[in-house]
Amino acid sequence: MRHWISAVVVLVLAGCAPRGEVVVDRSAAGVGVIERIFVAGNRNPDNQPSGGLSFRRIDVSVPPDRKAGTLRYPETDGSPDPRREFLVTADDRLDGPQGFRAAIEHELAGRPARDSDIILFVHGFNTRFGEGIYRYAQVAHDLQLPGIRTHFSWISHGNALAYAADRDSLLYSRDDLVTTLQTLASLRGRGKIILVGHSMGAELLMESLRQLALTGRRDVLDQIDGVVLQAPDINVSVFRSQARAIGKLPQPFFIFTSQHDRALRLSALVSHQPKRLGTLDDPREVADLDVILVDVSKFNSGIGHFNAATSPALIRILSRASELERMFAGDYGSPANPFGAAAIRVQQAAQIVVSP
Repeated sequence: MRHWISAVVVLVLAGCAPRGEVVVDRSAAGVGVIERIFVAGNRNPDNQPSGGLSFRRIDVSVPPDRKAGTLRYPETDGSPDPRREFLVTADDRLDGPQGFRAAIEHELAGRPARDSDIILFVHGFNTRFGEGIYRYAQVAHDLQLPGIRTHFSWISHGNALAYAADRDSLLYSRDDLVTTLQTLASLRGRGKIILVGHSMGAELLMESLRQLALTGRRDVLDQIDGVVLQAPDINVSVFRSQARAIGKLPQPFFIFTSQHDRALRLSALVSHQPKRLGTLDDPREVADLDVILVDVSKFNSGIGHFNAATSPALIRILSRASELERMFAGDYGSPANPFGAAAIRVQQAAQIVVSP
């Protein structure tokens, strides 16, 4: 009974929280820091299906009066406050995959190699269009992510009670994400391609990588230079099956986990399962896979479902570019690295427990 009460509390809080809608205020460009995001997806900014894969270039103003890890959506029934609220300052429709590719290549032109990586973020369950881009802008700004920011916006219903409907949308969106990955792989002048999937978006990402493998597109998979699954809402056995189908996983392959993730506890309860991949605490369950578990349980914030984005203490660690570079270089076993002191390896898998 106590578990069901907790589940209801999580749903009520999710349903009552203010929702993030796209509010365009061009004057905010002179107040906040602009984060440009190239968006691919199968829905429009009004959260309605776009009738196919569509592309946009969106500028988001990150307000100056905020603390790291915080995200305040714009008010929709009053005057927006660019000093405290995230706002869209420009929203330009791009003409198909060709326009998407051309716009990113134009952005890459003249950039140094260290600033030419492509980072694709795939949002999770119960996420509206605006919430996905605001969250990505917040994460990119707080973690000081280099390179080009791209985002895949799939048709989440934005409703805490629509878990099953979102899973259907996830399966429907696989082809569109595959097309997006193929487009990114064809870019000229780019550096590495890093894929980041959060929550249910992590499963969409894995399903699309699996589809690339099963259709013989190893050429695309071989151009992916790293994968990060944040709080992945995936059955552990399903993940193992997906990984076997993919074969050689892109490297490095990070899985951020937490034993205090209340959203994934609810998902496990609804699914009649003891755990999800994002709450995995024993690397032996994936020991035969070349993956790195990053346990961030000690940085719990809110419901603990996106600690890397919402915990100021963890953000301070992850925002140190040199440490992130060591992680992606595989140097997690070095005592000089704050991630290395608590690193253990079990066969192919490794686990890192990050402490404040």
